[in-house]
Amino acid sequence: MKGKKRAATAEPKTKIIPIQWDATFFFERAVRSLDRYHYDKALKYFRRAVEYEPENPVNHCNMAGILSEMGNYEESNKILHWIVDELDPTMTECHFYMANNYANMEQYEAAEGALVHYLEEDADGQYLDEAEEMMELLDYELERPTRVTSIKAREGLFEHDQARTLLEEGKFTEAVRLLEDIIAAQPEFLAARNNLALAYYYMGLFDKAMETIHEALDIDAGNLHALCNLAIFYQHAEDEESLAPLVELLRKTAPFHEEHVFKLATTMGILGEHEAAYRHFLRLLRDPDLNQDPCLYHYAAVAACNIGRFHEAERLWRQTAKLDPKSNIPRYYMEQLELVKQGQHKSAVSYHYHLPFEEQFKLWENSSDGLPDHLKRDPLVRSSFFWALRHGDRNTKLQVIQALGMIADNEVKDALRAFLIEPGEDDYLKRIAIFVLRTIDVQEPLQAILEGKETVIEPNRVPSRLPVWEAKWQEVVEAALSRMNKRYDLIQQHDLMTLWVEFLSRVYPDVPKLSKVEGWAAALEYLTAKMHRRTISYHEVSVRYGTSIATVSKNAKRIDQVCGIKEKMRSINSVFAPDEPLE
Repeated sequence: MKGKKRAATAEPKTKIIPIQWDATFFFERAVRSLDRYHYDKALKYFRRAVEYEPENPVNHCNMAGILSEMGNYEESNKILHWIVDELDPTMTECHFYMANNYANMEQYEAAEGALVHYLEEDADGQYLDEAEEMMELLDYELERPTRVTSIKAREGLFEHDQARTLLEEGKFTEAVRLLEDIIAAQPEFLAARNNLALAYYYMGLFDKAMETIHEALDIDAGNLHALCNLAIFYQHAEDEESLAPLVELLRKTAPFHEEHVFKLATTMGILGEHEAAYRHFLRLLRDPDLNQDPCLYHYAAVAACNIGRFHEAERLWRQTAKLDPKSNIPRYYMEQLELVKQGQHKSAVSYHYHLPFEEQFKLWENSSDGLPDHLKRDPLVRSSFFWALRHGDRNTKLQVIQALGMIADNEVKDALRAFLIEPGEDDYLKRIAIFVLRTIDVQEPLQAILEGKETVIEPNRVPSRLPVWEAKWQEVVEAALSRMNKRYDLIQQHDLMTLWVEFLSRVYPDVPKLSKVEGWAAALEYLTAKMHRRTISYHEVSVRYGTSIATVSKNAKRIDQVCGIKEKMRSINSVFAPDEPLE
């Protein structure tokens, strides 16, 4: 017996694994109880978890959630208030939970206060959809709109929508200011970065556009909008080495969302990948929500034309014309299609849904109404103006400055002010720009670089080197311009003013007596018309200014003797009208 007992005590002891009593243990037990709808047990276990980790706000929040499920809304809200007031104010979702509790207690004013608190403080927006549903309920119960002034989770979205609208209206400078502010506040807002890059690009600020798009891709290397924009920028820079692999990647891309399909389709068209563009545009046209858009049919028609599907291109442009019957754009492109068929149009047809730059100028020059309002607001037209102002030849820039004078909004004023301080721009073009700014009511002093020097053009004064500018001299200019306003373009009006300044500068200080300003104004118009090969007579101009033929003739000859009008006319390849040559 004794031996057996000793043998028994010598056997190894049974291993017992101790239970780890901690917050995790009770949390898991609570979750298990919840799965079985044992709320009492779940509450008990969550209370024990709180005892083990009293500084963990999640444990308290779980306990408040169980109380809410059990219908104990007041006790739940006490805990939630304590969490955000004492333990962890960053747990903004507690305000949403409180709003639910108050709503269940039919305390709708309190529910509104908690919900507004949540929307204004929560940056993640985890319960944003549910909060919007609750807002509808509160609107109904309170019989008024919910008092929400801002939604933090959507911070920047409203401003971004504003910026997109500005881009669509061609107000690029205003859009840039807004987008730069958005990105300063939210550096990872990719849509804002992409649109900022486009705004810079539309303004002709290519280096800034490229820098901004690379910043977007540093944040998200696979962002389709940024990749498409980068491809277009590479094409502009003629960087074929960087462009080729990117185009290959985009060829293989098949996006799902309509917005991405449209972006890829237009990008591939611009890159000359017309087959891919055509395929994507056809996908979009199959959508009943999109197939009433004339622009989309135009894009598909251009792609079809550029890959030789002429019959399909004609059909699509006819549908474009049907959807946009007042526009002459589809008709113009159908005419271009005939030239393509005949082999007379060698380059690819443009995807832009507006007339080419040169065609627009022809229409405006032949129109007494100037630039149509819808074109003034067209972002593609405006962007082509800003591009041409920075990158066009001298003659194109001259036309653009005139056209911008017809638009005459704040965007234009900013663009022309910036043009004046560009050191490499032509002085004559800058003087035209100054004249345009004055004609569109910009009367403050203007900073400019003229003849290589920084200068300030004071308001209410014609730019000149004269030490003084007499009121009578100004009256001559104003008398002429008031009668020339709709008969002469801005360049011709500017040239009249320049001629007057030159005459005064050459004779100063022996300026003739200006007893009747209309006689001198009439002479200036007569000479300006001759310089620009416009048919005019002394009789016609004397009647309009209410002066005599002799006075106009005498003053015109005096100005010609001083300034050498014949030489000026030869320098601009002008010819004299046959009726009254200068002597």
